[in-house]
Amino acid sequence: QVKLVESGGGSVQSGGSLRLSCTTSAYSYEFYCMAWFRQGPGKEREGVAAVDSDGNIFYADSVKGRFTVAQDTAKTTLLLQMSSLKPEDTAMYYCATGIVGCSWSTNSYNVWGQGTHVTVSS
Repeated sequence: QVKLVESGGGSVQSGGSLRLSCTTSAYSYEFYCMAWFRQGPGKEREGVAAVDSDGNIFYADSVKGRFTVAQDTAKTTLLLQMSSLKPEDTAMYYCATGIVGCSWSTNSYNVWGQGTHVTVSS
């Protein structure tokens, strides 16, 4: 069973930056999409950024221009560089992999990490 481990969360002031990392225990060609999701207090889990196996990148409108997602050449690490952070970015951030095309539906992903928490204070 492939595992995903997130790291890099923490507390930062509004306008600050953080870099999250997601490492897989093993690469699988079934990983058609790797993505970052987040779940804020009292909110549903929402997609943030995703990369498919062809290298296509997708961002949620709420983070475009502020977040950058990247994958290493071995496709075992997914990074999320977050800049110009806002209090509304406060959430638990999860890494996920799916065997279908990238989407913002959590149902498209079959492996999830435990999450890393990000707090942005005003």
